[in-house]
Amino acid sequence: MSDTASDQLFLGRQPILDRDQHLFAYELLFRNGSRNFADVTDGVQATATVIVNAFAELGVEAALGKCRGFINIDEAFLFSDMLELLPRHAVVLEILETVPPTPAVIERCIALKAAGFTLALDDVIQLEPEFAELLALVEIVKVDIQPLSRVQLMQLVMKLKPLGKQLLAEKVDSREQMEQCLKLGFTLFQGYYFAKPTIISGKKLDHSQLSLMKLMGLLLSDAETAKIEVALKPEPGLTINLLRMTNSVGAGTSEKITSLGHAITVLGRRQLQRWLQLLVFASGKQAPSSNPLLMLAATRGRLMELLAADLRPGDSAFSDQAFMAGIMSLMPALVGLPIAEIVAPLGLATAVRDAVCDGTGTLGDMLHLAESSESGDIEQLTSNLARLPGLTPKLLNRAQTGALQWANSITQESAG
Repeated sequence: MSDTASDQLFLGRQPILDRDQHLFAYELLFRNGSRNFADVTDGVQATATVIVNAFAELGVEAALGKCRGFINIDEAFLFSDMLELLPRHAVVLEILETVPPTPAVIERCIALKAAGFTLALDDVIQLEPEFAELLALVEIVKVDIQPLSRVQLMQLVMKLKPLGKQLLAEKVDSREQMEQCLKLGFTLFQGYYFAKPTIISGKKLDHSQLSLMKLMGLLLSDAETAKIEVALKPEPGLTINLLRMTNSVGAGTSEKITSLGHAITVLGRRQLQRWLQLLVFASGKQAPSSNPLLMLAATRGRLMELLAADLRPGDSAFSDQAFMAGIMSLMPALVGLPIAEIVAPLGLATAVRDAVCDGTGTLGDMLHLAESSESGDIEQLTSNLARLPGLTPKLLNRAQTGALQWANSITQESAG
């Protein structure tokens, strides 16, 4: 495939959670921006190459860590030889509902399963007799709950349970839907409820003992501010509290906080050390480090930071502001308060405030791009990318995988 075609690779990603609302996997959405499967003959080859390049060149496999990547498979791509180049342990092949259960499709799925691939069936809303053989081959059944009433969903689950499949509820948009699916026995969940404030509103931001002790050690050893800033970046909860503390100490001044390093300097090391000591005493037992919203906030912040470096190379101040805008954008979901109330006492730089409150400016455009990437809306992703001259699909994908790798390393370190 040509360089031009490879530049048109878009990588969308939607989180998939387990019953404890921990990150289980990502659905990876690969599209060719110019074709989007329109030309079947060329499209299959292009899509196959795109996916293989994504794993080999972009490092998606490493970025996923212990999580798997669900990949949509249409009928044409199902028969592509390049499909077999994908890492079996790292992917789930999601057979689209448009794939007819012909003898050839069944035979191909049997071969893929024998080769070690995990299969899933997408968008199930009823059990049609002709899909019985294909259904027997898959390990995961994705149920589209949107068109189903509560009774219809219950009846469908009662028919699926005896088959022994892992059930994934997709398009879950509310807490009520999530709770119903939990009661029915679903083990995996996908949908916009993931970032809804109502899911965890009123909960404290959890700060791991490991991170607190690491920061304390850096302060006691008189580490450089840059090292302290690096240790703070994976902890959006600590960051927001640091900003609050900084502006409280600096009340009455007109100085605006522009970065984590700036906040550390304004607050002062002695005050920072006291603040961390209070958190250590107040936190008690180690809090869970797998809060999916905290992980999403950290990943989004890192994505924004990497995109900023591509847009304005060498402008570290802009990169710092981009990171802050990324994590701040998810604070309403994390603390259950409107963004205006959160931002008001923080004294953020104007560009950051405008981005998170109004979605305006270059940082606002970058936020829209990050959000469409997370939602998997390829059309919106294309539109948002067009508003940021200097960024290409390839640069975006590199930043996405880099952000995922960074977030995965945080998770592994916390687990260790």
